[in-house]
Amino acid sequence: MAVLDDIADASRAAHPHIVLSEGDDPRIREAAKRAVQEGLARLTLIGQGTSSDDIAFVDPAAAPQISDYAQAFFELRKHKGVSEEAALAAVTTPLGFAAMMVRAGDADGTIGGAVHTTTDVVRTALQIIGKGAGVDVVSSYFLMLLDEVRPVVFADCGLILQPTEEELASIAIASSASLTALTGLAPRVAMLSFSTKGSVPSGAHESLSRIARAVEIVQERAPDLLIDGELQFDAAIVPSVAARKAPGSPVDGAANVFVFPSLSAGNIG
Repeated sequence: MAVLDDIADASRAAHPHIVLSEGDDPRIREAAKRAVQEGLARLTLIGQGTSSDDIAFVDPAAAPQISDYAQAFFELRKHKGVSEEAALAAVTTPLGFAAMMVRAGDADGTIGGAVHTTTDVVRTALQIIGKGAGVDVVSSYFLMLLDEVRPVVFADCGLILQPTEEELASIAIASSASLTALTGLAPRVAMLSFSTKGSVPSGAHESLSRIARAVEIVQERAPDLLIDGELQFDAAIVPSVAARKAPGSPVDGAANVFVFPSLSAGNIG
């Protein structure tokens, strides 16, 4: 799997400091050992354990920086009615402490979600770390390997139930950037549907006009991005099908970013 090897090599070169917020889970501890053995990162685990040269354990309640983190969180969220007591409680949680490490520059990134729900992980990240520069919609993506060698991105499969046309456009642009960041590939975006280029009348379902407008928004905001829609999955991924169903498509049956019209479709996909 060359793409995973390339990602691993990039991580070894950067050697980031990553915080694993669920360090008491046996799966996380085993993953941490493997990551260190492979030289992927410097790791801090939130939980109870004995630190070594390669893996540090931190108990938030006993951490020397906890008062600074609590004050920083209070200043960040006091406009939302958060008290100093509530701020201390928030940053003493594993997710909150890990996110504060990133916000304070004490770590490069944090990973969670094996124990906590997606909602908890995303909420904490938004409250403490915030959105990236230029990002107007928080969405998710999966990096998929077709036939174990061809990397593609599926989005959004985890957060937005029914994306608006603006949200679909933002998902397409952000997911394209993620594909390039991970793989170096130029994105080719397919806005997926049950219809291909008008095979179902546009008035048959609201998603068709929503997808069409999303494509227009992407073309306005990112004119150099190759995108087409609406496309059925086969027309997006099989060149011979694309030639028949969507002749002249800029994606040409070689999409590597697949934007689904709803969370249910994406998650099932």
